[in-house]
Amino acid sequence: MSNSQEQETILQVSDLEKRFGGIVAVDGASFEVERGSITGLIGPNGAGKSTTFNLITGTHKPNAGTVLFNGQNITGKSPERIASKGLVRTFQIARELPEMTVLENMMLGPKNQLGESLWRSVMPGARRTVIEQEKEVRDRAWETLEFFEIDHLAEEYAGSLSGGQRKLLELARALLTDPDMLLLDEPMAGVNPSLEKKLLERIHDLQDEGYTFLLVEHDMDVIMNHCEHVIVMHQGRVLTEGDPEAIQSDEEVIDAYLGGEA
Repeated sequence: MSNSQEQETILQVSDLEKRFGGIVAVDGASFEVERGSITGLIGPNGAGKSTTFNLITGTHKPNAGTVLFNGQNITGKSPERIASKGLVRTFQIARELPEMTVLENMMLGPKNQLGESLWRSVMPGARRTVIEQEKEVRDRAWETLEFFEIDHLAEEYAGSLSGGQRKLLELARALLTDPDMLLLDEPMAGVNPSLEKKLLERIHDLQDEGYTFLLVEHDMDVIMNHCEHVIVMHQGRVLTEGDPEAIQSDEEVIDAYLGGEA
């Protein structure tokens, strides 16, 4: 990846604000995420991290401020519209369909499948096209499962997976939507050490391919050892940001987060 590409901003958050009645959850937050980076978003409970994720991805509409993604204003757009532009969020609790197999869950990922539309699927000549597309989606799903080393679980019901396996499945499913950027909400929560290592390896592999990551994570070892840039929120605002070494030695951060309640 070239230096010019590394310096390009993919996500720009400006003066973002969200109020719930008299409570200000996000209070003028501003930051940027560089294309191809792994950026951490940290802060104590109640700092506004999850609300900021919700505002970026369209779950909540901001009271003020703007969100630009790939130079386009996505402020207040629907989650589906934002995801279609290549900005995809995974959740702290993996949202797979437990009664379906891993492979079936994977095949729900790709966008604009012909079989999803009754009208398009019954048009003349459409059946062959639907079958061809389904085979292509199935092949991509298998390749992605192999990449995450969970292809041996393809025929298992998703509800029987461990927490770490579900996280791998969720990231694999997100990858099939062809995202430019992935927002990961507590990706290591409930993941055992061996699967955490595998998940982190896959995130770095994807970064090498040009994907961008913004992650909320309470595990400071993960943040400090795997993020190039760290944004610290406190009381709805961006307290400071910088590389992990600078963040670890910042007295305000130590007082507000690292030395306080996590």
